[in-house]
Amino acid sequence: MGAGAQLSVTDLRRSTRHPVNFRVIGEHRQLGDVHLHIVNLSAHGFMAQAGEGSDGLFGLGRGERLVIRLPHVGRIEAHLIWTTEDRAGFQFERIIRANEFSALIDALQPNPRLRARR
Repeated sequence: MGAGAQLSVTDLRRSTRHPVNFRVIGEHRQLGDVHLHIVNLSAHGFMAQAGEGSDGLFGLGRGERLVIRLPHVGRIEAHLIWTTEDRAGFQFERIIRANEFSALIDALQPNPRLRARR
C-alpha cells in the first residue's frame, strides 16, 4: 500500500470543467513554491500546465499535496491525480461549495460567453 493520499473519489471526469487562464503559486512541503498555470477548473479539482519556474513539478508522485490560494475560496489543498509531460490533474481535498464556485468562476472568467449558463 502506497504512502500517498487515500482519495475517496479519483475519477470525476464527468464534472463540468470551466476553461480558465489563472497562474498560481502552490506550496509543496518539500519543494516550496511551485508555479502552476490552471487551464480548467471544476468544483472537484483542476488541470494545470507547467508554469515558468516549475522545475520538478511533474516529478511529483501521485497523491502528493499542494496548497493553493483561489479567489473566493482561499487556501485549499489539492492532491496530484495524474501527470503527462506538460500537464497535471489535481483533486481538491474537499468539494468547493456552489456559491463559492460560482463566485470563483466569475472572478476567473471575465468573459461571460465562457461561463456556463446558470
